Amino acid sequence: MAHLLLVEDDTTFSKLLSNFLGKHGHQVKVCSNIKEAREALKNSDSNEPFEVLMLDYRLPDGNSVDFLKALRSEGNRTAAFIMTSFHDVRTAVTAMQIGAFDYITKPVNPEELLMVLREALNKAESTDTKATPKTKTGAKTDKQSLEFIEGKSKISKQLYEYVRLVSPTDMSVIIQGESGTGKEHVAKSIHKMSKRNNGPFVAIDCGSLSKELAASELFGHKKGAFTGALQDKIGQFEAADGGTLFLDEIGNLGYDVQIKLLRALQERIIVPIGATQQIKVDVRLIAATNEDLMVNAANGDFRDDLYHRLNEFKIEVPPLRKRGEDLGIFIQHFVEKANEELGRNVRELSKEVMEVFHKYDWPGNLRELNNVIKRLVLLSKEEVATLNALPAEMITALEDQQKPAGSDLKALQETHEKEMIEKVLQEVRYNKSKAAKLLNIDRKTLYYKIEKYHIE
Repeated sequence: MAHLLLVEDDTTFSKLLSNFLGKHGHQVKVCSNIKEAREALKNSDSNEPFEVLMLDYRLPDGNSVDFLKALRSEGNRTAAFIMTSFHDVRTAVTAMQIGAFDYITKPVNPEELLMVLREALNKAESTDTKATPKTKTGAKTDKQSLEFIEGKSKISKQLYEYVRLVSPTDMSVIIQGESGTGKEHVAKSIHKMSKRNNGPFVAIDCGSLSKELAASELFGHKKGAFTGALQDKIGQFEAADGGTLFLDEIGNLGYDVQIKLLRALQERIIVPIGATQQIKVDVRLIAATNEDLMVNAANGDFRDDLYHRLNEFKIEVPPLRKRGEDLGIFIQHFVEKANEELGRNVRELSKEVMEVFHKYDWPGNLRELNNVIKRLVLLSKEEVATLNALPAEMITALEDQQKPAGSDLKALQETHEKEMIEKVLQEVRYNKSKAAKLLNIDRKTLYYKIEKYHIE
């Protein structure tokens, strides 16, 4: 049995979901807004914390992406996924960038929900939910389990030429690329081909570290060094001694921590918080970012001296949309992987599905492709996966791209209808039952129109 927190303002839907999950042996706490959710998290039993957060995107007092971002900045690492009626994959990608495990679109498919929940629980088992960074020394988690392959395109070959070139050296490396492109896989490839491959590979998600915890996680602390320091803690620099330390989204580190990081790299020593003795460390550092650290340094948002110390060698990981001829290779790989994980027997994707895949721009890159194919395989009952099993947000995104500009009568009517629905929803603080009543339509019709017009 898992302890789950469901944050959903639609009482009918939350009851259905709670009952469904209860029948599958889970204990569900339901909150209707962010304020209630914060209270529930604050008052949760330390011996039985929430293992997974299930968050509706639009809530009366805010949206779950901002809520989750705040939780992550406070150090809460509870596995979470977003539920949205709006078929907006870019919202979902944003959520995953700031720490959501996955997303589900409404209406929720029961099999898909159980699959995502099961994977989120697996993640929770390997992650301390109380302000622990993403640290990997061999255990699989959502990012690490994506067994990437190199690809055969010119841009992919160049990428791995650089990897093979820098791996045998001890140079610090910056890996730059969009979210989901496989930056951690590149870092692990460098480690495996290096002279340090028998040493540990330790990965830290800097985006999940609060300012208060970052120095402690990186450099360790002594018992009593600050409130809550109940015992000595070994920092990740020391844990990675003799191996490679991978700092993902390094641009999120605070200025004070950047100073300590620079000293650790230059002098190869660290001093845990509250300690008086220095500790020698032998660590190769690889940093990843989806930002341009040179621009950040020029703007004063990142230390210029630290940037130049890290930037001994730079590798840019291309987005999936620029690896066109590799798409088929990745699709085949992820289909085989999903078949094995889910016990399915999908042999191929239909011609129509392949056309959609080639037209879609994949804002979430390889991670999104993996997730979409896993859903596709899960929902396919035959050996050929068809459009019926494809996530609706992909079709919607393509339709939006292909809509011709115009101002016919129907378009004007739809624009007026959308504005009216948005206005009413705002007036009732996104209470969908009240909105449907005021608009003189049933709830099912309201949900349809919300999805049709992509109302957030």
